[in-house]
Amino acid sequence: MGDASHDKPAMDPALLAKLTGGLGDRGRVSKICSSFGAVYTEFFPDVIKSETGLDVTVNYLGCEIGYKNHLIDDLSANVTLVDAALRNWSQNITLACGNGFVITLMEHLLGATADTIEEPADRLLSVIELDLAVMVFDKIAKVLRSAVNAPGGFEPSLSVPHAHEMRARPAEDKPDEFAAAINMSITLAGIVSEFSLIVPQTALLKTKVTPPKAKRQAGGSSPEWTEQLGDQVRRSHVTLEAKIRLQDLTLRTISKLMVGDVIPFRDSGDVRVEVSANSKELYICEFGRSGENYMVRVKDTMNSDDELIRHLMN
Repeated sequence: MGDASHDKPAMDPALLAKLTGGLGDRGRVSKICSSFGAVYTEFFPDVIKSETGLDVTVNYLGCEIGYKNHLIDDLSANVTLVDAALRNWSQNITLACGNGFVITLMEHLLGATADTIEEPADRLLSVIELDLAVMVFDKIAKVLRSAVNAPGGFEPSLSVPHAHEMRARPAEDKPDEFAAAINMSITLAGIVSEFSLIVPQTALLKTKVTPPKAKRQAGGSSPEWTEQLGDQVRRSHVTLEAKIRLQDLTLRTISKLMVGDVIPFRDSGDVRVEVSANSKELYICEFGRSGENYMVRVKDTMNSDDELIRHLMN
């Protein structure tokens, strides 16, 4: 007899996971995932309606099964992620939401109408949109908490939302675990986006999904969302540009201008200035001086306060 017993290969990770409750057969995992899909399809529109007064539809798209980090890598790059933990259930949940949903939701909350909203571009969320994403993820996590009914009734804890590309790479020495990505579409005003829950199978396999109690509430935007959003919008910085009309000159004169030459303003007396931001005209001003500094004084506004803000955000 040789020393062959010392050369035993390590146990196959999939077999080890099966033996220790970290990997279930595909049919069982798919069934649990579709139970989650049914809960979100029925209850998440109610949550959004009661918070914002807006109608969304949610559909379950199916699940993907594999190593958790691979499932996250396979998500669209146009998503924002949150790491989540729910005590007594799982410490390693990842939630993903398509940026298109957050962008469209923001436009609606700022007063845009469905007929003016276009398919959003693939882009990262702005600072204000990330604040809104915090609230969206909070609602996704609350439905999860209700559905799994973990002992102790603890609230989920969520990381700050971050772009898919900003996700920290997992440590090489930390073993990955088998998970399932539960994928759903969410449609608002004809714009279709997606959100996903990526959950370790250790949590899924011990879960009996229980639909939460229905809380059908009349629409009407929740003060919490609207106030928080309005406050955030008002505090955001916008770069202003001022445009002054200069006297008409011939092309010949313009082509011969030298450093130090002077071009007069078009107006005599009060010089009219148009101030704009984000390419939107905001104010008519007059040009003048205050001590050493040049300045413009607002003479007329284009719109009311709320209209200005909507105008700037869209």
